[in-house]
Amino acid sequence: MASAPACNNFLLSVRDTMDILNGKWKIPIIGSLSFGKKRFKELQRDLDGITAKMLSKELRDLEINHLVTRTVYDTKPVSVEYEISEYGKTLHKVIAEIASWGKEHRVKIKSKML
Repeated sequence: MASAPACNNFLLSVRDTMDILNGKWKIPIIGSLSFGKKRFKELQRDLDGITAKMLSKELRDLEINHLVTRTVYDTKPVSVEYEISEYGKTLHKVIAEIASWGKEHRVKIKSKML
């Protein structure tokens, strides 16, 4: 049986992770960027249903937490690209497992509906 401090530390770590990745859009944004650098409009097209205001907010949060980097190019008009930071790449296994579980869950639920 696990000790209370070990359980509390585990739950605190889970909560810390969920606080950073919370919401409907952060994990899909990271997932989209795992396929390479993207401009704002490209991300918005990938993420069906996200508003520009929400995408901007979520990208800012991910940038603050060092998971995404934003590069501004001195062009006319100015262009901006987003990509996963080296630190953000440490989430790759986590996101891949979430995607794998989601795929299996979808199959399981669909098979129950037939």
